[in-house]
Amino acid sequence: MTAGPVWERDGRDWPNREASRFVTVSGQRWHVQVMGRGPVVLLLHGTGAATHSWRDLAPALAERFTVVMPDLPGHGFTAAPASAAGYTLPGVARGVAGLLHYLDLSPVLMIGHSAGAAIAIRMCLDGATAPRAIISLNGALLPFPGMTHEVFSPAARFLANTPLAAWAVSLFTGTRSSVERLLRATGSRIDAAGMRYYSRLAANPGHVRGALALMANWDLRTLVRDMSRLQPRLLLVTGTRDGMVPPAEAYRIRSAVPSAEIVVLRGLGHLAHEERPEEIVRLVDRVLIEEAAA
Repeated sequence: MTAGPVWERDGRDWPNREASRFVTVSGQRWHVQVMGRGPVVLLLHGTGAATHSWRDLAPALAERFTVVMPDLPGHGFTAAPASAAGYTLPGVARGVAGLLHYLDLSPVLMIGHSAGAAIAIRMCLDGATAPRAIISLNGALLPFPGMTHEVFSPAARFLANTPLAAWAVSLFTGTRSSVERLLRATGSRIDAAGMRYYSRLAANPGHVRGALALMANWDLRTLVRDMSRLQPRLLLVTGTRDGMVPPAEAYRIRSAVPSAEIVVLRGLGHLAHEERPEEIVRLVDRVLIEEAAA
């Protein structure tokens, strides 16, 4: 198995390192960060990212909340799951739920970026958690447009299960120029620190293999069918410059969840929470004030 990032080396200057801990739950070793005090807010990053994605948002939220941020399986410093089932949407949702149970934390609010939004919704649909609201940040909630699951998954699965392919992908994407090109494609402009962390992860074959494995085993068709049963309030946050998840997808999701609220962030891309974390903080405050009043 291709090794992932090493904490003693790759995590030496990791954002919010003092909040990091490593726990093993049902055989899965997790890297999770917990910081602050107050009602619990769970942050779930997207495919190919890690807890560094919340480097500025988390400390701001921690002034009033207990913030929980895991690296997803096979991402960052969380170990790869024992089987492919641990990379499926239901499998990841069960894993995160188990981690929360181990930590004895119940979120009042779940914030998921990209694929993280799908995980948050799946956890609620499966009865694993019952927050007051879910904030989907440029959520990747619909199957890949123009490419069926039957075509995409075997290709991604081949790359994920071939160590040499993971090495080749990491060598290509890990160069500064290729990472810059990829981040430009998101429509976001992030700081130099963010660029450095993404480059570090993209250059690691284990992390790349984890991202590919997640995509290889990801099937959103059931999620779309089940979404009408969602109980918590759902906010669909979309950046007008998002180059990864078109803003139009938020409106398609609202057709499945008519009660969902769409929040448009003008001039921001797929990594909007890294560009202007203060806007997300204001949104969190508004949502929880409204929920408390209700």
